[in-house]
Amino acid sequence: MTSNDHNLPKKEGKHTGLVKPTIGNFSRNEWAIVGAPCINIKLLADTVINALSPIYKCAYVDTSHNDEVISPPGRIANGAYLDYTDQLNYQQFNFKNELKPYQVKQQFAETDLVLVNGNHQQAKAQVVVIYENKKASLQKRIEQLTNVELILLDERVEDIFDFIKEAVPNWPNIPIYHLGEIDKIIAFFETRMQQSIPVLNGLVLAGGKSVRMGFDKGLANVYGKEQRYYLADMLKGYCNEVAISCRPDQKTEIDSVYKNIEDTFTGLGPFGAILSAFRENPNQALLVVACDLLLLDKNTIEYLIANRNVANIATAFQSGFDGFPEPLITIWEPKSYPVLLAFLSQGYSCPRKVLINSDITLLQAPDVNALANINTPEDMENIKRELHIKMATTNES
Repeated sequence: MTSNDHNLPKKEGKHTGLVKPTIGNFSRNEWAIVGAPCINIKLLADTVINALSPIYKCAYVDTSHNDEVISPPGRIANGAYLDYTDQLNYQQFNFKNELKPYQVKQQFAETDLVLVNGNHQQAKAQVVVIYENKKASLQKRIEQLTNVELILLDERVEDIFDFIKEAVPNWPNIPIYHLGEIDKIIAFFETRMQQSIPVLNGLVLAGGKSVRMGFDKGLANVYGKEQRYYLADMLKGYCNEVAISCRPDQKTEIDSVYKNIEDTFTGLGPFGAILSAFRENPNQALLVVACDLLLLDKNTIEYLIANRNVANIATAFQSGFDGFPEPLITIWEPKSYPVLLAFLSQGYSCPRKVLINSDITLLQAPDVNALANINTPEDMENIKRELHIKMATTNES
């Protein structure tokens, strides 16, 4: 249990068993820097954030060091619950009331890396700094050292305190650098961020009712097997595991060789299918593909994966028809899950609207025709002609 979790209601047996995302007090990747003077912690955090912010969304957490009571800022002093100011080059929110743990996590939902002043706040992993004149202070915080991943030595220190060795028995396996070895420190965080890239799973959307088509589009047989199975097999070469999204009444129809995920957010179309998959596993990234993309090929999938940007909530292609993002051939990162839920809470259930109004990576498809989908029998005939032309061209070459 983290230090903030005591404020949350205890889980009872009658509650639905939900898989929780692997989030600490603030984010998925967080480190409390403990054992150094606060000014040195700030400087170290500044250095790491400056180096990694071009790639990742970084954040810093601290507590005010003022001994005197500070007057509330802005309209908060006059009784406002919330004070928001557009500062043009940054946004500022001032809250009157203390934020609860779940509210804090919401604010950090899209961050990739969070560094914390461990003298005042805790995190699920720690960076221990050995300063001779902070020995007593560090000893007081020994119980906070639950997951030490990096040890840093002040330039005047040559060894780790004995009480640290006792409290952290695996210390010989932990990287140990001097504070001046900035390149090694930054490389440590770069490596950890690479190691924490969410696993990529595939999701074939096949739960639509295909009203305009007149028959289930997932059953279309163009390549010698049902389209939902054809796409699932294609994604298997690129994903950790692949599932077919379906309505409850479709579950018994799907071949048991293929994993299926039943829509639990019903009546929301593809939006509900994506949420249902995240509900089952909120720590995965999802390569979502609609079953009616008959021209989709491996080259397009490979290009999407090669240009995946985990710092944004999604990586998508730009539509060749209207220039907007194509939500149904997209990599949705785990951080998109709370964003999707937030849109739903405001009455929106369009995944394209989420992409348009969020930080995403938008790509130009290597072959825009690969993004074409079918909605009517006429579309099917057009796609078949495209396939015939494509196959003829391939045979000639």
